[in-house]
Amino acid sequence: MAENQNPSQNSNNNRGSFQGGNTGGGPNRGGGPNRGGGPNRGGGGRFNRRPRRDQNNNDDRGPELFEKVIYINRSSKVVKGGRRFNFSALVVVGNREGKVGLGFGKAGEVASAIKKGSDNARAEMVSVSLRNDTIPHEVRSIYDGANILLKPACPGTGVIAGKVVRSVLDAAGVSNVLSKSLGSKNAANVAKATLQAPRQLQLKKDTYAKRGMEVRTPAAPEAATAEKTEAVN
Repeated sequence: MAENQNPSQNSNNNRGSFQGGNTGGGPNRGGGPNRGGGPNRGGGGRFNRRPRRDQNNNDDRGPELFEKVIYINRSSKVVKGGRRFNFSALVVVGNREGKVGLGFGKAGEVASAIKKGSDNARAEMVSVSLRNDTIPHEVRSIYDGANILLKPACPGTGVIAGKVVRSVLDAAGVSNVLSKSLGSKNAANVAKATLQAPRQLQLKKDTYAKRGMEVRTPAAPEAATAEKTEAVN
């Protein structure tokens, strides 16, 4: 009776034994040497994976600074295979405490152009003389066709300026200022003229120091009244 079994049952039994022999914790499956975190896999386990791109350290670029893209321009060149596009970016960088820089970058991609502009701006940062949160005196700057006029303002005024001028002054740390843009409206020329203007600023103590003079502090009202009284007596 055992020899007259149905062929289909024999095939099912063979199939079950075949599947059962290769499943479970056998050498060809599970945590064997050819799977999982074994030595034959790419990353060598989850603990040895390479860090993600957004988790890389940015220590090589220095401390974190205020960074803003003023404009991005696209240019094209007709070549044999079609058109080739290039991008240029103007970036301003500053620490909002009296240091600011302006950089220009070109590349075949927008991200690369911005990075080049940021690196150039960080390498060419200049110091700006500030008094509290405004400029010490009125200043005027001309670069090519752009003409920029800056005036100090009292607290609470804000930055009264256009987009390009505001970006440069914000990066430098100026919170209250009045400005007027005359002449050319080219963003690059306006930005360079705005950056050139704060470099002309000088504090009173710096001017006196260059001339070899001491800054005289005004006398208190009570002391001045006492001196006048003694002079009359």
